[in-house]
Amino acid sequence: MQLFLLGLGMGVVGGLVPTPLHLIALTQMTLKHWVRAVWILVGPPTLVDALFFLVAFFFYQLIPTSVAHYTSYGGGVAMAGFGAYLLWENPRKGPAKKERSWKLSYGSLAVATVVEASAPGTWVYWLAIAGPVIAEGRVQGYGHILPFFVGSLIGYYGASFLSVWLMAWGAGAHKRFRTFLFFAANILLIVVGILFIVREYFAG
Repeated sequence: MQLFLLGLGMGVVGGLVPTPLHLIALTQMTLKHWVRAVWILVGPPTLVDALFFLVAFFFYQLIPTSVAHYTSYGGGVAMAGFGAYLLWENPRKGPAKKERSWKLSYGSLAVATVVEASAPGTWVYWLAIAGPVIAEGRVQGYGHILPFFVGSLIGYYGASFLSVWLMAWGAGAHKRFRTFLFFAANILLIVVGILFIVREYFAG
């Protein structure tokens, strides 16, 4: 249950933060193209995660479990620190610049997928959070860590659909919804990062 809740929290954080893929899906949802919106929210992120999962899986087969244990400390600190930094930095910024219009095309979808794959949060999650969990599965059995990834999938896709639906439903209050999602995601990121550090401390 502990791993499931941690995975769920991580997934919700990833799903709440608006990305270019979310914005493309948002335009499709406002046009009532529901199937396209669902495919955009599911297809490219699944492809990115599958590739990162393979990289993390094989990488953590090679390094000692003790190294993976200390790497997970770094991941927890990075998550909590990144969330705190964004909460501290965002109010200091001036008026937001006009956003790029993310319309559905092969080019915009490819760019949005690359942005998703190259985001620092994606790398931190797979190499410093999910990776050490995979290493734990190497010792205790992969069935032990399955709840973490099930929770991550439920949290991510559930939060993605909910956040995009809320932004589409409240189109007039789009910026306010995005601000709320931003603060909610980063507060949750700090909480999950601290819980991850605490778990590793007692596991060690």
